[in-house]
Amino acid sequence: MSTRPLGIAAIGYAFMGRAHSQAWRNVAAFFEVPAIEQRVLVGRDAEQASLAAARYGWAESATDWHEVIGRDDVDIVDICAPGWLHAEIAIAALEAGKHVLVEKPLSNTLAESEAMVAAAAAAQSRGVQSMVGFNYRRVPALAYARKLIADGRLGTVREVRTSYLQDWLADSEAPMTWRLRKETAGSGALGDIASHAIDQVQYLLGDTVTEASGRLHTFVPRRPGPNGAENVTVDDAAWATLALASGAIASVEASRVAVGRKNSLRIEVYGADGALAFDLERLNELEFLDVYGPKAEQGFRRIVVTEPHHPYIDAWWPQGHVIGWEHTFVHQIRDFLVAIRDGKSPSPSFEDGLQVQRVLAAIEESAAAKSITIQI
Repeated sequence: MSTRPLGIAAIGYAFMGRAHSQAWRNVAAFFEVPAIEQRVLVGRDAEQASLAAARYGWAESATDWHEVIGRDDVDIVDICAPGWLHAEIAIAALEAGKHVLVEKPLSNTLAESEAMVAAAAAAQSRGVQSMVGFNYRRVPALAYARKLIADGRLGTVREVRTSYLQDWLADSEAPMTWRLRKETAGSGALGDIASHAIDQVQYLLGDTVTEASGRLHTFVPRRPGPNGAENVTVDDAAWATLALASGAIASVEASRVAVGRKNSLRIEVYGADGALAFDLERLNELEFLDVYGPKAEQGFRRIVVTEPHHPYIDAWWPQGHVIGWEHTFVHQIRDFLVAIRDGKSPSPSFEDGLQVQRVLAAIEESAAAKSITIQI
């Protein structure tokens, strides 16, 4: 590893596999990172995996991830497969001495996540690193918001409001996918997108959720499948109220049937001395209010987060030239590679991913019990 580029294997070539591939392909063009080679892309369909590998810049393709993680020329395994496969692949890769990046959520169950954390701890004692992919931590505006909060610019944070709304399932005739089956997806909007909102609450505040109450709902209980209508076994939407260790209270709403909302992660943070607001559909902007400004001029002001001193921005374009959603994955890969190079623990860790899973499980338990509060 010290004399050759780090060999990368990615498992999964669909939506997330494509996003991660783009990041591996471009990271060295903008950041000082260890040399890497995109060695192999793994997928179940040999023909489709081969086509994707050629298109995304991988040297070759394969269908057997077991064989790939045993290869001497593979140093990093990037898991973009569905959640029900995360634990098996990640644990095997870590035990094989490979650094592991796994997409969120960490897994589909608490038991699997706990096993992954144990494997990651054992691997780290041997110098093998692991990270879970909550890519929105790498949005420059949100990284800057975290700094403003940590610097005390909002004072004591009292309330956080988050919503993550999409509409790709608003059409009741939208077909069944693995994301709508509990055995493969684990949960619906809750694990898929509310997990991002929950991670942001804890990340921005540097805090931990200690209690949760929630409700889940499936608005379209049956959808067209390849062999006729099938039951949807996960939620279409989720709502939760969270209490944090600091005393702050957060609300979370997530939906994949919110007509007109394509990918709207909205975050509002209210403190004693100021407030912040962010929307992923305007990801280069951050709204900030300082209560100590002149009363006659009081109100939210727009910060365009494209200055060289903003997080990650100095690697990209001249000030005022915006970046996009895909850049968050490049930033994520950059941070992972730098952590491996420096022998430091990447963030978010598998333990961070497990904490999000604990919150998700508490929301599910609360919803099943008709909105009782669950201690975490």
